[in-house]
Amino acid sequence: MGNHHVLNSDGVDISQTDTWHALTTNEIPDGIALTEISLLETLQKQEKLDVVLPLADLLDAKGTLAGGLLQQVYELLGEHTSRLGVWITSDTDTDALAGLTDFLLKQDLIVIHVPAFTDGRGFSFAQTLRQLGFQGEIRMAGKFGRDQIAYLLRAGADTFVLSEHDMQSISDISQAFNALASSYDGRNAADLPMFSGA
Repeated sequence: MGNHHVLNSDGVDISQTDTWHALTTNEIPDGIALTEISLLETLQKQEKLDVVLPLADLLDAKGTLAGGLLQQVYELLGEHTSRLGVWITSDTDTDALAGLTDFLLKQDLIVIHVPAFTDGRGFSFAQTLRQLGFQGEIRMAGKFGRDQIAYLLRAGADTFVLSEHDMQSISDISQAFNALASSYDGRNAADLPMFSGA
């Protein structure tokens, strides 16, 4: 989890103030959060932390929120954390997100993991979440490209997790965040939602 940085929508490194911990699982992708924490550690901590969980582990085989023990564990985590968020895997279907609207709107953070540069689902996920009315933070993690950052911002992303290698290979990170600073009609493209009909 180390060797990553969190950048805000202006391209400013906010790693020092980022408080999110990823709940440790067997299949957690690299870069979901700067630090990991186990379920047991979370429940034993005196202070309440900000914890992000894998959405897939909260769903049943039909893609709906599981009840029973999983629901009880989620509620227990809610009592022992300051803020809760979820991370979305590449297997999550955009249609499944629409069926989880009420649950997703309650989250403080949703991390969208991009498994490959060529995987465009991150754009769809971010846009769908904003269309559903999600007001919290959308964070992009994984293998998105430098030239995709401005478009991800327009789709609704707020923050980005970049590896140390990515930070070193981008000579001027601010260019990636300002690539669409203006559009052909003179309006600020950053203020427009992606694919806006306006």
